[in-house]
Order: sequence, then structure tokens, then C-alpha cells
Amino acid sequence: MKMVNKDARNKKVKVFQKKKNTDSFDEIIKTLENVEIDISKIESFKDLPLSPSTLKGLLESGYEKPTEIQKESLVLSLKGSDILGAAKTGSGKTLAFLIPVLEVLFKKKWTRYDGVGALIITPTRELAYQIFETLRKVGFYHDFSAGLIIGGKDLHFEKHRMDRVNIVICTPGRLLQHMDENPLFDCVNMQVLVLDEADRCLDLGFEKTMNSIIENLPTQRQTLLFSATQTKSVKDLARLSLKNPKYVSVHEHSEYSTPEGLSQNFVVCELHEKMAMLWSFLKNHSKHKILVFLSSCKQVKYIHEILMKLRPPTALLALYGTLHQERRMNIYNSFANKQHAVLLATDIAARGLDFPEVNWVVQMDCPEDANTYIHRAGRTARYHKGGESLLVLLP
Repeated sequence: MKMVNKDARNKKVKVFQKKKNTDSFDEIIKTLENVEIDISKIESFKDLPLSPSTLKGLLESGYEKPTEIQKESLVLSLKGSDILGAAKTGSGKTLAFLIPVLEVLFKKKWTRYDGVGALIITPTRELAYQIFETLRKVGFYHDFSAGLIIGGKDLHFEKHRMDRVNIVICTPGRLLQHMDENPLFDCVNMQVLVLDEADRCLDLGFEKTMNSIIENLPTQRQTLLFSATQTKSVKDLARLSLKNPKYVSVHEHSEYSTPEGLSQNFVVCELHEKMAMLWSFLKNHSKHKILVFLSSCKQVKYIHEILMKLRPPTALLALYGTLHQERRMNIYNSFANKQHAVLLATDIAARGLDFPEVNWVVQMDCPEDANTYIHRAGRTARYHKGGESLLVLLP
């Protein structure tokens, strides 16, 4: 899969074109479309009707067995159904929508000359970047091109490459900017719309932007909505023009909304004791990977500055919205790759981001609602592993 990204300016890109046997290609598509899927017999991705390119990309990326949300949703989405997917954080929702995107375009024999075939919209730049990287791996053996369009990057560079992109991964604001200002950006043939963290994309903060985007999209499309806290609002679903959507919730009847391996704790302390409590906690857990959530960019910057003067025993990083995009990506990658580190962050790190092996999530303030708590705490105990969550409350 060819990727269109800003970094390409400084790299020589080799493009390999594969000569296809048309008869064989048509035969594969016909076989895939006629397969009846028995969910009770699905034990690995090989048991699903997937194209050879997708299957090879999955296996080489280390994905062998589908999770529950992947099995339940793929049975429906591979047949063309609109999906409302809800599952606990860390359950594998990203592949649940990337696989149908690749398969739809494969079956349509999509080429770079057909333009944008799929739009994947996420609420944050970091999540868009993470999805882009996953797509690079699992879509490696397809001939589609993919582009990452997010704020903080060079709009001029993006503009001149949009007519070559088949799969667009984006944030709402930058997508609307291209729709308004870029004559090369055209969604008239789009086949699949994906909203990751759909409830956040559809809430009041993005309402105007999303309404404008949806007005520019073709109504004849497949729509996939995924989140840990899925919307069922009739108003939200009506404006998306969903056609008989299938609601898939593998954890709907679970006793808890948080991951099973998550141990949840809380502590009550006075406001003036918070900094001392945090410093003591970080010193006592210096061999752990810790994600600390704070309420605002100013808080993150201030507390990072104070803690750095105290010389913390482990790497201390800060991630917040007003950082330059390149700096945000460097911090994201640095924390993801470290074994022991502390990341101070606003809620831009609460949605969908998959940091490996996070031991503790600390919430220094009471979150605004239960959904925010679930998404924050869900940065640990992912993929059936264990993790700890600490909530700091005032008396």
C-alpha cells in the first residue's frame, strides 16, 4: 500500500505495480462474495472470507485470531451492513473497521484513478496517526494509496496529493478545510465512511463541522461507527443516513464497562496536598509506565515544569493540544516505546490511543462524566492484560 504523508518529501518512494491476472482476480472476488459466514466456526482470520492481500497483511503484522468485536462486526460489515459497534477499550475496534474498508475497495477493484473510496474520521490527531500506522501494516499488500490529513501539518503539501488518495484518515476540522478549499478533493465516489470514537465525533464540540462534512458525502455508502461508549441518539443516527444499521455490542451485558483486568482505586486528599501526593506516587512507582490525566493544557505545562525541577527518577513527558504537531508525534512515539516513563496529558490521550504496557492510569481530577472516566481508565488493562487505575478526589 502506498502512503501519502508529509515525510515523503525527504524520501525516495519506489512504486511497484503488480500485473494482475484479471480472470483470477474476478474469481477471487466472486468466491469472497458468495461465502456464507458461520460465526461459531471462526477461530482465526483464515476462517473469514478475506482477500489474500488482507490476510497476508494481518498474519505478518501478528494478528491471527479475531477478538469478539471483530468477529461479531465483520460477519455483518463484510456483507455490506451499516454498523454501530460498541466494545470496551482495548478490544480491537481498529481492525474491525480497517478490514471492511480494505475488502470493500478490493471487491470494487478500486484504483488510484477512482479517487477517495473510504473516509476514516477520528476526533484527535494522535488517534488518526495510530490508525494510519496500523493501516500501513495490514494493508501493505494492497495497491491502494492512503493519506493522513490532520491539523498542524502543511496544508499546501496535502492539497496537491488528495487526487491520488484512496483511503483518507483525518480529523474533522482538517477534512472540512479540504472540502472547502481544495478543488482536487472529491468524495463523489466514496464507498465507506468510518467514525472512530463516534460518540465524540458527533457531540456538540464537532456538531457544526460534522454536519457540514456529512452534507458533502454521497448517501449511497456503507457507514461504520465504533466507540467504547456508542451513541444511540436518534438525532445523531438520522443525520448520518444509516440504512438499517446493525448494533454490535459484545460487552453490553457485562457487569462493568471497564476492562476486566482493570483494578480501580481512589484516594481523597486536600487540594494543597495534590502535588505532594503525585510526586510521592511517581517516586514509589518509578519502574512503571504511568499515564497521568489533567484537566487543561495549562495544568499539564505547569505540573510538568514543577516536577522536572524536582528531578524525577524516570522519563517525564507532557502531551497537550497546543503543542506543535511534530512535537506531539515525537512525544507520542517516545512514550509508546519506553518501558518505564510518565506521561502527563490532557484528554487528547484518552480516546483510542494504544500505548503498550501502561501499568497505571492516574486521574488527578474527577472526570466530567462516566464516559470520560471509562475512556481514560481504558488506556491500561488492554487486550485482556492487567492494569491499575487511580482517581484523585477532593473531600
